[in-house]
Amino acid sequence: MFEVKNPANSSASDHLDVNRPDRKPTATTSLHRRRSPLASPAYQLETLHALDLSHTPHQGNFDATLAHHGWDLRPAALEFFQINVGKLCNMTCRHCHVDAGPDRTQENMDRATIDACLHALDQTDAHTVDITGGAPELNPHFRYLVEQCVARGKQVIDRCNLTVLLLPRMQDLPEWLAERGVEVVCSLPHYRKFNTDAQRGQGTFEQSITAMQRLNAAGYGQGNPKRRLMLVSNPAGAFLASSQSKMEQEWRMGLQKNHGVSFDRLIALNNMPISRYLEWLEQSGNVQQYMERLVNAFNPATVNGVMCRNTLSISWDGRIFDCDFNQMLDLETQSADGTRPHIKDFDLQQLAQRRIVTDRHCFGCTAGAGSSCGGAIA
Repeated sequence: MFEVKNPANSSASDHLDVNRPDRKPTATTSLHRRRSPLASPAYQLETLHALDLSHTPHQGNFDATLAHHGWDLRPAALEFFQINVGKLCNMTCRHCHVDAGPDRTQENMDRATIDACLHALDQTDAHTVDITGGAPELNPHFRYLVEQCVARGKQVIDRCNLTVLLLPRMQDLPEWLAERGVEVVCSLPHYRKFNTDAQRGQGTFEQSITAMQRLNAAGYGQGNPKRRLMLVSNPAGAFLASSQSKMEQEWRMGLQKNHGVSFDRLIALNNMPISRYLEWLEQSGNVQQYMERLVNAFNPATVNGVMCRNTLSISWDGRIFDCDFNQMLDLETQSADGTRPHIKDFDLQQLAQRRIVTDRHCFGCTAGAGSSCGGAIA
């Protein structure tokens, strides 16, 4: 059986080689490592609230905007059980909303919390388990979690950064995932080298192509519904995602023609104005403009499909959130009785009656064509 050492208990040399320069394309360093004020979720929220949006619709108040369009944001039936197993990653990308990186060795979900997640999952009718990170594959219990979810008949999604598949102990992972029918959702900002490396670090694109070749060889990206390969693209600048269907055609042609690799579908996401992307917005002088763009582009047709309505997001330490973005801002889910539940106290009936927690960053999911874990909404 494949074994991964627990990063929290290992020396730097054992961290799956995430500290090797040739295997860690680095665009930046984490906010946490630099002790940046933006490493604090509270400071990020303060930064967004300090923006003057009085001239925008409903003064940039997300709840007021929803109310104007007749929405009181409540959960629908739970379909996706998202588990963020930690912030450890072999990369440090400029746009990362998790502030993940090789230095985030402490924030890793332990076996007891994973078992609590599985116990909670058994109390739901969720059909999909969405495993994310960091690089979720670096969690020492990743394969155990996948096996347990597959045994329960759940569709499993692995949100992969591609380059992690090239680490020595991950060489067999494409075939291992394929054998279990795991859907692989991979980050690739652009089908051109320059755009990808600018956002994710020099050398990322070439490593990503190599990883895609290995996934293709394992049967991914060939139209097989049990071996689906999805690509995720985030804009490199201070603008919204382009048309998802047009981008998919362009990506498909570019990657096949120039590199001989294929995928099943492209997911286009808006960048959320939090964490390292918020830092980039500040440094480039775009934070006010970008936030105004999100507010002004609010699309009421997206609200029904936002991820927080059919998803619960579990953090590495077992706290429960309405979505992965709220998780990074420490905006915990509140049950109908006002409590903030932990996964070990999971009560689906109470959670089903909750009101979804929102703030200004939520305009990122409702701007333009919208943005969810599955890409465009409207």
